[in-house]
Amino acid sequence: MGSHSTRSDELDNEFLKQMEFLIEIDKLKNIERKTKTIHGERLENDAEHSWHLAMMALVLSGQANQEVDLLKVIKMLLVHDIVEIDAGDTFAYDALGHEDKWERENAAAKRIFGLLPSDQAQELIELWLEFEKKETKEAKFASSLDRLQPLIHNHLNEGHTWKKYGITSGQVMKRNAEIANGSEKLWDYAQGIIQKSVQQGYLNE
Repeated sequence: MGSHSTRSDELDNEFLKQMEFLIEIDKLKNIERKTKTIHGERLENDAEHSWHLAMMALVLSGQANQEVDLLKVIKMLLVHDIVEIDAGDTFAYDALGHEDKWERENAAAKRIFGLLPSDQAQELIELWLEFEKKETKEAKFASSLDRLQPLIHNHLNEGHTWKKYGITSGQVMKRNAEIANGSEKLWDYAQGIIQKSVQQGYLNE
């Protein structure tokens, strides 16, 4: 009876940790990005961005350079920005912000994922690290989607973010060239978007 009670307490404790984590990550809905939603005037938040990327993976996985583990890609995309609850959204073209980005996000990963039971915490930290390192085929493809999505948004919003922050086509090309590491098809598409954006006056050369 005693051992059964102890095991039950352990399970209850794990469950409470899981619920604490799930409640904590609701804060992701409050982290605004620099990009507007495609069909509205407000800024997109991190939770919406992560959901959109997961859907992109589901639909576009056949466009990856190599066959990928789709579930792993989706898992990475769902967890990749959770650290921004603490670290904030670092703008892609903010050189100063990127100087301490790793330190801020690593500390955030340990705190937020650390709310979970140890085995799940370890799994999510490893997924987050894999995405950040961009070495595996899954991480490369996930990163391709993460680069492509705001590019589509900016083009369809007539260069809103690019114009606001004075971003040039050269900066956009350099930032997004790594899309090719995960999908040559998506990189071809991205280059077409950049060229159209310059021609339409949404992006300065």
